[in-house]
Amino acid sequence: MKLISRLLALCLFAVFFIFALKNSQIVELHFLLIPPITSPLALVLLGFFGAGALLGVIAMSPTVFRHRRELTRHKKTINALQKESEAQQQARNQPPQPDSVSNQ
Repeated sequence: MKLISRLLALCLFAVFFIFALKNSQIVELHFLLIPPITSPLALVLLGFFGAGALLGVIAMSPTVFRHRRELTRHKKTINALQKESEAQQQARNQPPQPDSVSNQ
């Protein structure tokens, strides 16, 4: 599995490297009041891809943290129920206690 993922990563790197070599045209990026930025097309696309990935991670983080909190809460509940079940099982396996005899 590691070999397959490394081969896939190597193939993707080769594809993106060839893409960057073939798209080396200079482009101007105009955005609001910022002076135009000139850079190669591949670099602009890479920058926007990275920004999109970062925004996606930021957008997903509240959901991920909520699921982690729920998972922790569920694990605590499971542990408590397992301890309770073990205590009940132990109580069932013990012989009954004799009635106390009082000497008068």
